[in-house]
This record gives sequence, C-alpha cells and structure tokens, in this order.
Amino acid sequence: MRIWLDGTLRDAADAKVSVLDHGLTVGDGVFETLKARDGAAFALTRHLDRLTRSARGLGLPDPDLDEVRRACAAVLEANPMPLGRLRITYTGGTSPLGSDRGDTGPTLVVAVGETTRRPDSTAVITVPWVRNERSPLTGLKTTSYAENVVALDRANRAGASEALFANTLGRLCEGTGSNVFVVLDGELHTPPVASGCLAGITRALAVEWTGAKETDLPFDALLRAEEVFLTSTLRDVQAVHRVDGRDLDAAPGPVTAKAMRVFDERAGSDLDP
Repeated sequence: MRIWLDGTLRDAADAKVSVLDHGLTVGDGVFETLKARDGAAFALTRHLDRLTRSARGLGLPDPDLDEVRRACAAVLEANPMPLGRLRITYTGGTSPLGSDRGDTGPTLVVAVGETTRRPDSTAVITVPWVRNERSPLTGLKTTSYAENVVALDRANRAGASEALFANTLGRLCEGTGSNVFVVLDGELHTPPVASGCLAGITRALAVEWTGAKETDLPFDALLRAEEVFLTSTLRDVQAVHRVDGRDLDAAPGPVTAKAMRVFDERAGSDLDP
C-alpha cells in the first residue's frame, strides 16, 4: 500500500507519524471517509467542505484543499481496487505532551483500503449512552472516536452492525458512524442536525433525493417505525431488519427500497453531486 503523508507518497512501512502527534496523544484531529469506486472518489467536494468545517470547529488551520485533492488522486492511482475506503486524516501535528498545540503545523494523511459492498439489510441495537448536542464537538467529524468504538463493540457482540444513540433530551440522534431514517405512517423522517447528529454527506443526499422530512423525534420512534434505514458513506442506504429484539418484517420495506433505488441511480449518474 502507498500512503500520502505530508506532501508525498510513501510505502506503508515508511509512512510514520510522530508519537507526539496531537491526533494520537489527545485526539486533536478531523477526518473524512469517502467511497472510491474504480479509482474515483464519490462526493469529494462535499467531503472536503466538511473537512474544512470540522477543522475550523477545532481551531485548526484550513486544510490546503488543492493538496488534499492531489493526495486523494495520487493514493487512488497508486492503489487500484474496485471498491475502496478512502480516508483523509488531518491533525494538530507534533505538539508537546498535553492539550496545548505545537507550532510545527498540521499533519495530513491520506490512505485507502479495499472494502466490499454492504448487505442490503442489517441489525442495530440501542445503547444507554447519549450524544451531547451541546458539546463543542457536535457536528464535527473528529478523531475523538472512542465512545463510538465502545458502542460499536457492544453492537458487534450483540450480532448487530450499528449502535443508535439518543441525545441528552431523549430524542433520536444517530449511530456510531451513520445517520438514521424512520418511516412513520408512511412518511420518511430523519433527526435534524440540531439533535446533535453529524451532518452526514449521504444523509444530506438522501434527504435531497427522497424528500425525507427532518423531524425532532422521540427515541422510541424506533419502536413504532414501520421501516428503519441507515445512511453512511459505505452503507449508502441500508435497510434495518432488527432493532434490539424487534424484527422489522420484509426489510427493505417499500419506502426503503425506493430510497435505495433512487440513491443508487442518482449516485451512479453524478460522481460529485
């Protein structure tokens, strides 16, 4: 594997980041994950816009987006594969131990790994922990991901691929790495960004392309929903066939199946929507 690190492609064995990098020591960094099909990244402009918003939210300098684009192109060319997970990581750079940043400047890493298409449906669980919709990190895609690791591990041990959170007000929020949509009385809804969820790229496209309503929802909407689906970069639109111990019959249901079809058609016709 060839990886972009701070201005150049390197072999994976030589792509080394300092043990004093702030992204490692205190999670001071942001990232984006993109789907890459046959060497082409999907929705790159939207992802780079969010990378910049996240960096600004942490007080990091704006990333050089021309360099990031060059890095993505170089990594994809150097590592051909039919379907890949392209990861852009941008951190506070080498810094003293502690929370203060150093003055060496940010670290930029771009790497890609091969992946496979997700199943059409999956199981999810709910977890007792909550998202803090008033956190300074709300809406930022940061490398401070430990609570997602813990929640996803619980989901995996329960035979599920995702864990869903409420926020501090008991409203439906999001998954560890996905957004959630529910069908109630035949209408499609997803929690608003004000709930504390990440403004997912796939979420935004699904809302635009399906007409889903952004609705403040109680957490128990998951118990009443006729259909549930997840969206994320690598899931696209993925039906949910079980929430905790509740089975949703014949997933994907008709609303979800239509959303899956529309997303596939629109994404297939526009690489950078």
